[in-house]
Amino acid sequence: MHFDKSLELLLVHCQGELGHVLVNGAPEIPGATMLDKMNHINHVDDSLRRFVTFEPRANVAMSVNLLVPPTRADADAGFIVLQADRAHPMSGSNCICVVTALLESGRVAMQESETLVRLDTPAGLIVARAHCRRGRCVSVSLDNVPSFAECLDREIETSTWGRITTDIAFGGVYYALVDVAQIGLQIKPSNARALAEAGIELKRLLAEQVQVSHPTLTGVNEIAYVMFRDKEPDGAIRTCTTLQPGRVDRSPCGTGSSANLATLHARGQVSVGEVLTSRSIIGGEFRAEAIGTTEVGGRAAILPRVTGGGYVYGRTELRVESDDPFGSGFALSDTWGSRVDLLLKN
Repeated sequence: MHFDKSLELLLVHCQGELGHVLVNGAPEIPGATMLDKMNHINHVDDSLRRFVTFEPRANVAMSVNLLVPPTRADADAGFIVLQADRAHPMSGSNCICVVTALLESGRVAMQESETLVRLDTPAGLIVARAHCRRGRCVSVSLDNVPSFAECLDREIETSTWGRITTDIAFGGVYYALVDVAQIGLQIKPSNARALAEAGIELKRLLAEQVQVSHPTLTGVNEIAYVMFRDKEPDGAIRTCTTLQPGRVDRSPCGTGSSANLATLHARGQVSVGEVLTSRSIIGGEFRAEAIGTTEVGGRAAILPRVTGGGYVYGRTELRVESDDPFGSGFALSDTWGSRVDLLLKN
């Protein structure tokens, strides 16, 4: 069968969240650093992102991780998170998917019982400790980038819920962290659609009322996600991260857990060495721990470590044909939600 080009992906999920890994066939992305490459995708040429994240080759509840050679000598591999709205600098669940795929495909040599994998990301170097047994990557502990609280108890005005209080924090991307009781919902599967729609509406309002800009990462200047949170009776934090155009993260969210940990540390509610459990809307769990402190651009920050498991469950080949009428992809509101226009106008 003739086709112009093909892309090879490993199919991976982390606690139920799809984070496929594009391992072969992608074009070279210009840029001296991984941050440059991400900004090129977002501001110059997003055709690859659209091809792999929109229908008919993808669905709303997934990400694709672009595997690229590292731009720094101390890294084993580099990757960029591609989602339907844009390329993002970091994601904990996607990072776990990438490490799992690298080891179980033999692209990085596996050592039992622990393999150290260093990843070059637009947010910085991520050091991952993969726990390996019998040829499998059983779990991954990520030493994430420094995470910090940008502001605590920031109030925003809404027409639906009145005045909402949120914490703004960076955990690899910027988050707005909202106690879910403020919108009159609980974090449970039957509320997924309502939570998703609420999160997207709050993201829109936050863009109008709150400005952020990372002190050292050029182009990281938006609140990427709204994460709802709640305290469980056993002390775990129930999380629900919402993503454009209107869906919820199936995993407990590693960067969101890092951002939340930074806010708790800023309030003096968690100390270095204390381990918290982040639990997703479907019950998946990450362990989150502050292993140290530092500063970023004059801001007090923590060094977070997030641990969770990923699973390689298949492999696929996407064929590229120049005459494909849907080469740039499409999305419809029947599955992508009523705010699908937010994606298609980009």
